[in-house]
Amino acid sequence: MTGAFDDLLAANEKYASTFSHSGLTGRAARGLAVVTCMDSRIDPLGLLGLTAGDAKILRNAGARVTDDVLRTLVLAVYLLGVNRVLVMPHTDCRMSKSTDEDVHKLLAEEHGIDTRSLEFQTVPDQPAALRHDITRIKSSPYLPADLVVGGALYDVHSGRLQPIEL
Repeated sequence: MTGAFDDLLAANEKYASTFSHSGLTGRAARGLAVVTCMDSRIDPLGLLGLTAGDAKILRNAGARVTDDVLRTLVLAVYLLGVNRVLVMPHTDCRMSKSTDEDVHKLLAEEHGIDTRSLEFQTVPDQPAALRHDITRIKSSPYLPADLVVGGALYDVHSGRLQPIEL
């Protein structure tokens, strides 16, 4: 693994030389799981005032509560100390600017691949999708009824959170 990753390996050497998190456990010290987007403009720990070990961070395109996110939340709740979940999509998200049909068409035309067997879960109405995803967590038979679940839209231009109520 060299060449294309040399910059990352060099950065890791520097990071490891002052590494100070070896005493952390796998548990979420603040009892928090955050479901957010893979967008590189989002620094979930920084924007929430957290540090390494405080929370479980689950990321995917559009910050959607997929089957895999639910599976991961079950593990986080029962094995890793999570007792609250924040679902946090963001403004200016590529997933909110098109439909699944648009994405399939774009990928076919520009890259020659047929993705129609995939569901991208685009989000033309972010508040509605966020409410749906919060409800999906709250109604899961695998998660405790008293699990605290909230949602907020993160503004990538101001750094502020806007809570979204059910």
